[in-house]
Amino acid sequence: MRPAVAVVDDAWLIRESIGLLVPGLEVVAAVGTVEELVRLAPAADLVLLDLHLAGPERRADVRQGIAAVRTLTGHGYRVCVYSQEERRFVLAACMAAGASGIVSKAVPRDRTEALFLEVAAGGTVVPQSVVGILEVLVRRDRITLLSERQRQILHGRARGLSYARIARDLFVSESTLRGYWFELTRSLADSLRGLTAGEIEHALGLAPGDLLEFWADGPAGPEDWWRIDGGAPSQGPAP
Repeated sequence: MRPAVAVVDDAWLIRESIGLLVPGLEVVAAVGTVEELVRLAPAADLVLLDLHLAGPERRADVRQGIAAVRTLTGHGYRVCVYSQEERRFVLAACMAAGASGIVSKAVPRDRTEALFLEVAAGGTVVPQSVVGILEVLVRRDRITLLSERQRQILHGRARGLSYARIARDLFVSESTLRGYWFELTRSLADSLRGLTAGEIEHALGLAPGDLLEFWADGPAGPEDWWRIDGGAPSQGPAP
């Protein structure tokens, strides 16, 4: 019996062709957003999820990336990321968020079908390039060794904010922030050393509107873009 599969991809060609290209799967739903799939709530053994769903306009009302993985797994679905995304930190974080497999859209059709079937049957598929990065994940729902406060500092520095401005917004001293920044850069892999704050942020998939951005129930205000929780700043440094 063929496994029942739902496809979430904003490219109509992918949605319409998966069933033809991968005959070992029975496509029971093919939609453009996670929200639409949750609304339809089809019974499926596996969800094939593209990570880039918000489009070039970066729609704030569309879950993508890690937020999409969390939403689907939270509704009981088994998820296989099927994407052109190649950033290892991004893919590893999706696995940490609950995805059961990662398959590149560049993989040949026959191999793709075999990998999909393996994940649908309860297996785990992880590209070799991602395996080492998974060891950097401190625990489930954490990406690399970055604390909440380190993420806030990275967001601010990537946008050119001074330590003084960030310290004022976060109610901490500049020396404390510089200590966090030192620990942040020391924790990153050697391959990221020497990059600018913006380049590091992109490599980790942490830029506002990017794949790992937390998806809130309501958009943050214009002055709150750097806060990962979308709320008021905390009154002291994170533990």
